[in-house]
Amino acid sequence: MSDALLDRLVRSPQLGLYVDRLTGVLSEERRRREQFYEQMNEGVKQEFINGEVVVHSPVKMRHEGASRGFMELWDAHVRVRKLGYVSHEKLLICLTRNDYEPDICYFRAEIAAGFTPAQMKFPAPDIIVEVLSESTEAVDRGLKFEDYAAHGVREYFIVDPEHEVVEQYLLKGDAYVLHLKMNSGSLRSHVIPSFEIPVRAIFDPQENLAALRKLLAE
Repeated sequence: MSDALLDRLVRSPQLGLYVDRLTGVLSEERRRREQFYEQMNEGVKQEFINGEVVVHSPVKMRHEGASRGFMELWDAHVRVRKLGYVSHEKLLICLTRNDYEPDICYFRAEIAAGFTPAQMKFPAPDIIVEVLSESTEAVDRGLKFEDYAAHGVREYFIVDPEHEVVEQYLLKGDAYVLHLKMNSGSLRSHVIPSFEIPVRAIFDPQENLAALRKLLAE
């Protein structure tokens, strides 16, 4: 919320009415959220967004290919160097109001060291990657874009599998700034500077295999 908007609300004679209404909305959301936790199904990708349960449909092959290709490169680099933990699709990230299952997320080693085998809820990670689809693009570029930044996710990648483009956003203050948008060349993480891959390795299986071999050999 901007300072100007907050100031207008504080000065409004209807502030008490707004607070009462918001309190009621948040109370109902908390009830629904607890119900969401109780009914979670490990076999279904679902998120809790602004009080509603969002169940995701199966993805297209190109989405799966880009998601898995990017994850395998991250995971290999991180595991070989013991830099933390990389998750693919089913880890539930619990933020202040919403719960998400990002396509890929990374936690630095000191945070991942505190995770337990039975844990099902996780804090905001250091890096998130979302792979676009027709049904998720508006949320990935809108609400999630804002929410991830507000909760300190330091690097956010948006992958467009249809056009084979990657966008890299870096956190500046409390908002993301576009650092790179590319469909070729090398992509380097700012959170993990040692991680650098060809962009084509995300989308092309042979390029992916070559990059994976290089990462494992270094």
